[in-house]
Amino acid sequence: MSNDKITEVGVNIQEKATVIWNIANALFGYFKPHEYGLVILPMTVVKRFHDCLLPTHAAVREQYEKVKKLAVIDGFLTRASGYQFYNTSKYTFDLLLSDPDNIEANFRDYLAGFSPNVQDVLAKFDFDNIIKRMVECNSLYLVIKEFASPKGYLGPDKIGAVDCGYIFEDLVRRFSESYDEEAGAHFTSRDIIYLMTDILLSDADLTHAGNVTVYDMAMGTSQMLSCMEERIHDLNEEIEVTCFGQELNPATYAIAKADMMIRGGDPNNMRFGDTLSDDQFKGFTFQYCISNPPFGIDWKREQKAVEAEAALGELGRFAPGLPKISDGQQLFLLNGLSKLAPNGKMAIIQNGSPLFSGDAGSGPSNIRQYILENDWLDAIIQLSTDQFMNTGISTYIWVLSKDKPDYRTGKVQLIDASHCYESRRKNIGTKRNDITDLCRSLIVRAYGEYRDGAVYGDKGGVYCESKVFGSEEFGYNKLVVERPLRDEQGEIVLRKGKPVADPALRDTENVPLVEDIDRYFEREVLPYAPDAWIDHKKTKVGYEIPMTRYFYKYQPPEPVEDIVERITALEADIAASLKALFHGEGE
Repeated sequence: MSNDKITEVGVNIQEKATVIWNIANALFGYFKPHEYGLVILPMTVVKRFHDCLLPTHAAVREQYEKVKKLAVIDGFLTRASGYQFYNTSKYTFDLLLSDPDNIEANFRDYLAGFSPNVQDVLAKFDFDNIIKRMVECNSLYLVIKEFASPKGYLGPDKIGAVDCGYIFEDLVRRFSESYDEEAGAHFTSRDIIYLMTDILLSDADLTHAGNVTVYDMAMGTSQMLSCMEERIHDLNEEIEVTCFGQELNPATYAIAKADMMIRGGDPNNMRFGDTLSDDQFKGFTFQYCISNPPFGIDWKREQKAVEAEAALGELGRFAPGLPKISDGQQLFLLNGLSKLAPNGKMAIIQNGSPLFSGDAGSGPSNIRQYILENDWLDAIIQLSTDQFMNTGISTYIWVLSKDKPDYRTGKVQLIDASHCYESRRKNIGTKRNDITDLCRSLIVRAYGEYRDGAVYGDKGGVYCESKVFGSEEFGYNKLVVERPLRDEQGEIVLRKGKPVADPALRDTENVPLVEDIDRYFEREVLPYAPDAWIDHKKTKVGYEIPMTRYFYKYQPPEPVEDIVERITALEADIAASLKALFHGEGE
């Protein structure tokens, strides 16, 4: 699978998005720059709907006159429009412009003619209040005029559904940049998405027609879903792909729902609400889950609902444990797992925290234990820094599977792809690195070949490295090691014939699960503390995945002689400069 067409059409898409964004010039002085998106995003959606419906406008109007007195008319009108939505108003953008004195009333009449699913989209944009503001500053007519011009045309004969998704994505990115959104809040670039889709589909058998379900629990504008649909159809055009998504942000939800309607999918599968506290897909399972949920964001707002569901145990989504309140990303991980069908597979982006945060017995460790002991963790892929628009931190793609093939059973593959990127010629915010076609092919090949210790690419340049471990390699027993309390004479204090532990001398040892505890204790502890013992009642099992340690490359220090030589040369240079300076002043 290649995304060459991204580079082929990318410039045109960006140009189109720029043209649309520049319509905001009509708002200058009346809206602040970070508010431009409040106008441009809903107007782009409305104009896309308008241009899609224009060829069947007369047919819909004719059908509406026939059925308008019936109790249920949606089916008649969607068939007439050819889409999952319609508009019964007599107005078009050209007709609106012919009556500038009544632009507000006529435009509201036009919007009122849309089907109920479009009304939901407009409500999420809070478009009614935006129209009032445009009327107050006399910009409504100008904005409609700009969108009605050839440069604002968004018909499907010129711009396909995928390309329109790119335009929405680019506009949301610009809006996020102008509004200084949190890291990656609404935007995951296509190079990362295509890596995730290709990993998910690398071992898929899609030779037979059927239905494939895909779910994104934090869908933003739904571009991950559209990319999965695109990639699946690249493999088999006959397969039906049904997409489901949930989103908390009203504007991006509205775009996602609009995009789904335009692509011919079921807009009811795009649902609004907080995934953690208001799960819109209870009882659903999906074949694929692909998502980039927020990380580093607290879950205080959802705390009551999350804790109530955790108390349900296996009947809820959060039975294994809860992460620290300051970072809820592992909750999304658990939510995704709860939605996977028995043959399901998930790719989800996380930062470094879920790999190692939390000690044995803590919520984060218990979540890792739950995943690893159920053998659902398939692979973790470390990406380079500077891959996202608003954050430069290292990120990781977790690949989880409910149905691992035999050769992957009981094992976890770690792929260090932190060197597998190419620098951008022009940064997009903090996104300085891209996963090119070459990079993606190396990573997907590493994942598919499943070799331990293999390097793909040029180790001096663009490359990735694969290592394979048994799942138990990541577990450890945390031992509490006690030492006896002694009295002033140095004698061991006894109680009921047993030594009393001295809290001041208490220590802990982490012993790998693959190692015998007693042998470890005899080798590592007793030679240095012969009177020590293990309090087995306090032993806890913990799990962590120290990626950095597994791929650590030793860099020998610079030889002392070379350091001395550099310092000596530097001192001589400074001395010469000072001599020249003071000699010059003496003249």
